[in-house]
Amino acid sequence: MLEAFQQQLEQLWDRSISGPMLIACSGGLDSVVLAHLAHQSKLNFALAHCNFKLRGDSSDQDQSFVKALGHSLGVKCYTTTFDTTAFAKAQGISIQMAARRLRYDWFEKLRKQHRYPWLFTAHHLNDSLETFMINTGRGTGLSGLLGIPEDTNRVLRPLLPFSRKQIHQYALDQKLEWREDSSNASDHYLRNHLRHHAIVNWEEAQPQLLENFKNTLAHLKQTDALLKVYVDGLRQQFCYPIDSIQGPSGVVIALDKLIAHPQYEAVLYALLSPYGFTAWADIYRLPQSQSGKQIFSSTHRVLKNRAQLEVYPLAKVEQGSYQWSGNKDTLSGGFGILRKEALQAAEPLSKNEIIVDADRLQFPLVIRRWQHGDYFYPLGMQGKKKLSKFFKDKKLSLVAKQQVWVLCSGEDIVWIIDHRADQRFGVVATTQHYLKITHI
Repeated sequence: MLEAFQQQLEQLWDRSISGPMLIACSGGLDSVVLAHLAHQSKLNFALAHCNFKLRGDSSDQDQSFVKALGHSLGVKCYTTTFDTTAFAKAQGISIQMAARRLRYDWFEKLRKQHRYPWLFTAHHLNDSLETFMINTGRGTGLSGLLGIPEDTNRVLRPLLPFSRKQIHQYALDQKLEWREDSSNASDHYLRNHLRHHAIVNWEEAQPQLLENFKNTLAHLKQTDALLKVYVDGLRQQFCYPIDSIQGPSGVVIALDKLIAHPQYEAVLYALLSPYGFTAWADIYRLPQSQSGKQIFSSTHRVLKNRAQLEVYPLAKVEQGSYQWSGNKDTLSGGFGILRKEALQAAEPLSKNEIIVDADRLQFPLVIRRWQHGDYFYPLGMQGKKKLSKFFKDKKLSLVAKQQVWVLCSGEDIVWIIDHRADQRFGVVATTQHYLKITHI
């Protein structure tokens, strides 16, 4: 197994990135074998162990065991302790999820603090099969059938090609010692239940299960790589970025092109799945929904806006206001930066600039979000207009409207920033003091 492990490292590990690596070590069979293989391969590494305080004295004994293991191997050993139960309760998540978040956050902090280029974990082929089964049971796409990845964000998993049986046999041959986690014997967790029952029965029926599963994973990964190339082409065909004065950065999907595709729901899934959406039945109905309909994931929202879908990252919309005194040339805030400058005469302007009659302004000026019921007198038009109607005429999306700021003098709107100035504050033939206001 040592030779096969070293060959796997050659394929997996970018040795151009020098420096030692960090090995996550629970003290159990898998991580002890990984540490031993790394030592036998003369790698430069340190151990990192988390004590989650979930099994009383056994948790403390695990920590002592890993410290002793590090001493016997002649490597540094980092340890930390967590109140996992309290963290899970405070975050409203399961114990398993809490332990995972705590350990990986700490590993990453440790890795960066001590400049370890890589974190090695001891996931193996059986773990990947269990992940495959869990995702299948929950319902998943192709990406959920790929098992555990070998390399993600500076985390390498060099034991993935090896089965639990191979790892156990290596430990016996090398006369290694390890700790047994009593919670692994419980069927309380789905992963354990699958391990103790479904997979055991499956292997009895098909003794070559794991070897065949490894081949299946290889085929699925090839298919996934090919699909990504195709989806990149679809993204270029159907999508374009939006980053303008009308709203935050996002992605637009043209519905006419999308619906013309014979498998447009599959295309929609491929385009939107990277954003974490799960309500696919609702998303598939979006092209036929009324404008303004939106669906949320934990990180993004997709909005039906007339003949297109718009995808934006979730962002907190600031609702505060700012006062701009007459003796300050610039003001910064959630709206960006505003700058005012006295001029001798009017001059050509860009969209992010206006020129007003300074004598008509009442300081301090106020910058705030627009509100329903707001109205103004659009420059170049006759009469007043509600902002809601102005936005509708400009075909601003719901997301874009939420980003709009207005500059006010007293109760009156001077400028819908980056959109339209108010006629009442514009320069006229009798204007004596010209003031240019720029949004940066």
